Amino acid sequence: MGYVANMPEGDTVYRTARQQHDALAGRVLTGTDFRVPRFATVDLTGETVREVVSRGKHLLHRIGEWTVHSHLKMEGAWRVFRGGERWTRPTHQVRAVLTADATQCVGFELGILEVLPTSEEERVVGHLGPDLLGPDWDAAEAVRRLTVDPEVPVFTALLDQRNLAGIGNVYANELCFVRGMLPTRPMGEVDDVPALVSLAHRMLMANRGRWTRTTTGDLRPGRRSWVYGRSGQPCLRCGTRLEGGELGRVEGQERVVSWCPVCQR
Repeated sequence: MGYVANMPEGDTVYRTARQQHDALAGRVLTGTDFRVPRFATVDLTGETVREVVSRGKHLLHRIGEWTVHSHLKMEGAWRVFRGGERWTRPTHQVRAVLTADATQCVGFELGILEVLPTSEEERVVGHLGPDLLGPDWDAAEAVRRLTVDPEVPVFTALLDQRNLAGIGNVYANELCFVRGMLPTRPMGEVDDVPALVSLAHRMLMANRGRWTRTTTGDLRPGRRSWVYGRSGQPCLRCGTRLEGGELGRVEGQERVVSWCPVCQR
């Protein structure tokens, strides 16, 4: 089952969880294959898939009394294949296979993959801040966490999953543009943090039901984002050439920033 590729952020993970849930929930697994050394001997055959949910950018397949916890990082993906469909990515990228009769859910290039008792989930996701797409979304708590350290750049604070869960490079760049802020502006100088949090929530909510993400409201290629991935191109709002660079490392990866020197201050 194919779809438009997207940088894995909270909305992508949310849709992936829904797709996995629809394919597996309530079904008994007829086979499992975990292709990472630590869990290679784990066999959940015969267990019933209770549900598949997202928590920020983390996926939780709850199977019997166990949870398969995964994180897509930059390259990962879960795909659903039915009726002997050919896998769409190479076999050497496979990290997990969950089979229920003729349905196979395959995890490719997962940045994190582990199997743990469901009772211990908090050990792997308990550090996360409020989930922008979660049923227990708490905007006030997100505001509180974002403002704890006033010296941190707004871009870095938005990417910190301990503040609010689900934002990656795309949304962090786009939020800074729409709110008219340079990515380097300290959190202590952000005028209206509740408005920033509200915008983040609205952006992810608007995209949670579609595989082709847009933050501009325009689905045409080249016009789906204001600044992300557009360094060197003209600003869609004022026409000024967009600038770009890097702003430290988050989750072990360099974070690329793009901004308009006129629209953002």
